[in-house]
Amino acid sequence: MLTLAILALLCASASANAIQARSSSYNGEYGGGGGERFSHSGNQLDGPITAFRVRVSKYYIIGLQVRYGKTWSDYVGGSSGDLEEIYLHPGESVIQVSGKYKYYLRKLVFITDKGRYLPFGKDTGISFNAAPLFPSSVLRYISGRASSVINAIGLHWDSYPSDCSSC
Repeated sequence: MLTLAILALLCASASANAIQARSSSYNGEYGGGGGERFSHSGNQLDGPITAFRVRVSKYYIIGLQVRYGKTWSDYVGGSSGDLEEIYLHPGESVIQVSGKYKYYLRKLVFITDKGRYLPFGKDTGISFNAAPLFPSSVLRYISGRASSVINAIGLHWDSYPSDCSSC
């Protein structure tokens, strides 16, 4: 009888873990080979994404910097091209990213939960469209590979941080 009770508790615990809500997922890498790996995984601890700086040329996404909370990530990529900067509204989050690539990243479009489209780059190459696997997830950080351009990008999704005092 004791064995059956222990077995029942183990089964109940296993099934409770199986039905816990999941929220994190990953899309990518979109782009070509080459470049040095980078990751903003530690930056997400500074808060949600609040702004983007993207350097673009006639053909490519040259460089990228993301603001998490009130802190800018390290800049990755090259120094040529034009620098564009876009801020998200308070409480606004990226819920989808589309773009184009061939050997390098050519276009990025960040789509927010407020219906805004934030485009960077040129409309040529192989298309991609990335979104989280789980409901109520938002873009939490990016990773990828960079050299004198952004070679490739990866998109990491998770729930919006519950404590956003640094936003």
